[in-house]
Amino acid sequence: MYMARVVESVAPEFGDALQWETVITREMKGAVRLGELSRKIGRPAPVPSIFIDGELVFEITPSLEDLRDCLNRLLDK
Repeated sequence: MYMARVVESVAPEFGDALQWETVITREMKGAVRLGELSRKIGRPAPVPSIFIDGELVFEITPSLEDLRDCLNRLLDK
């Protein structure tokens, strides 16, 4: 819940350049997605976590600054 709030706080700064979704693991769709992410990284995906383009980037809730910096670096590539 806290991680989603961090993303929600930073997302408007990036406009259309950023698309994100919350995976609700208690729902079938979310459980399936969690399984896909887990297979991709070869271990159970941590909850909560932030994946960017299918890659695990944060296993703990980042600060607003850390998330903002990460997104700026990735978007500058």
